[in-house]
Amino acid sequence: MVANSEKFDVVVAGAGHNSLVATAYLAKAGYRCLVLEGRPVVGGAVKTQELTLRGFNHDVCSAAHSTIFSNPMFQNNEINLKEYGLEYIEPDPVIHMPFPDGTWLTQWRDLDRTCAEFAKFSKKDAAAYRRMLAEFEKVRPIFEAVAFTPIGFGKPLNDRLAEIPNGHLWQRRAAMSQWEIIRDNFEDDHCRAFLLASPFTHQPPQYPMTGRLAYASIRTTPRCIPKGGSGALTQALARYIEAHGGVILVNKGVSRLIVENGKCTGVECVNGSQYHAEKAVLSTIHIKQLVDMAPHELWGEDFLYGVETWQPEISAVVAHYATTEAPRFQSDNGPFEPVETCVMPSSERALGFIYDHLLGRVNVENPPLEITCCSTVDSTRAPAGMHTLRLLGFHPYDLKQGYEHWDELKDKVAESNLNYMRRFAPNLTDDKILARFVESPVDLERMNPHNWHGSYHAGAADPSQSGAMRPMAGWAQHRMPIPGLYQTGATTHPGGSVTGAPGRNAATVMLKDFGTSIEEVARKRT
Repeated sequence: MVANSEKFDVVVAGAGHNSLVATAYLAKAGYRCLVLEGRPVVGGAVKTQELTLRGFNHDVCSAAHSTIFSNPMFQNNEINLKEYGLEYIEPDPVIHMPFPDGTWLTQWRDLDRTCAEFAKFSKKDAAAYRRMLAEFEKVRPIFEAVAFTPIGFGKPLNDRLAEIPNGHLWQRRAAMSQWEIIRDNFEDDHCRAFLLASPFTHQPPQYPMTGRLAYASIRTTPRCIPKGGSGALTQALARYIEAHGGVILVNKGVSRLIVENGKCTGVECVNGSQYHAEKAVLSTIHIKQLVDMAPHELWGEDFLYGVETWQPEISAVVAHYATTEAPRFQSDNGPFEPVETCVMPSSERALGFIYDHLLGRVNVENPPLEITCCSTVDSTRAPAGMHTLRLLGFHPYDLKQGYEHWDELKDKVAESNLNYMRRFAPNLTDDKILARFVESPVDLERMNPHNWHGSYHAGAADPSQSGAMRPMAGWAQHRMPIPGLYQTGATTHPGGSVTGAPGRNAATVMLKDFGTSIEEVARKRT
């Protein structure tokens, strides 16, 4: 039991994976940390729960953790989570995609095998895939270094690119759209559709500055999944924090920031309990809610303008199923059961769904789908012989009839998505489905306020909300307008997805302000 009068060096509001990453570094550095989580289980969007039936463990939001391995936390083993039970599975194939004309394209970890898949449609496209992968491997470390460096702590991307051979080409490519790059390098629409959908990013592919995503889809690396579920990552982080003197309290939603003499010195919870920090408060509360937790005059007009104009990303309807079979798709070697399958009927459909989003229109005709069945490689997800399935389709949060209409619409949309998937996996008939749990974009926000307006990544990652503009110009270094208050999570650089980058970046800034460095803490053996 923690007494209200007990003080900590750092109080952390919210237990998403980024705030837990930051707390892990702070705890390793020797600072006494208190983490307050409003829900019964830590993890935020990186959590696994029994959503349908007992024994069926579903990832409530994130599933694959591909890019977290670029984080120095993993690359350099700065925070050793293997000792705390974290184990990853590397599925192969990486992604499978069937097409309405009865063909398919499968991306494997073996480059030659993947190029052979592209060559079925175009030898030129197979050569382009191989060439573009080799080109991006030369500059990948620069893009990753920018993501894992706080704004202002190193040179910006364009400056770094300008220092390397052909760097000016990459400056242009980064500023272009994903569609422009894929259109100009690939000729067959099957190949184009695959690369536009793999992986889904919740960003329109024709938008400027999405160019890097064209290269992110060209991979030989697996989309890794944690054994036991996505929440295995946050559970391991929680164990690490507690082993290093930190305290985690659940069912402790933060309702107010305590500001004394112009400095944030603690928080007050919904139940009236207060907790004080000697050094700082770290928030992972969405900025849309955070600004209401202290008097508006303390934030400043520019920050409030950034919050007021914050835009959501493309949202989704998600259905979780407990099944007796995994969806079975056709491949060159016969029927198989991949972990991840994407459906994007054509490049035209990929370019068009942003208009449904902007117009508040539900379009269930040939819907883009993301199908994930982790239980095919992880037996801990379901009882023996059973499976968990997640079926995600992209649909707008704001409807012409009002967002409240989702409560009566979501089951119909989920059923349409399921029926479309059955065109490619007809084995998953109604008698194979034991239970289902459907979430509309509104439900995603109800489940976790950080999924503001159904945004998996807290908000759009367009040019006005990226890099030094995330969450707002002048406030992208994790230091908030109120002294003593820091921010992490998907509303900060470099944004959403399970990377741990906003968490490590926030820790970098805080440790510097505390008089040490993340490099010194990383070297520390505990």
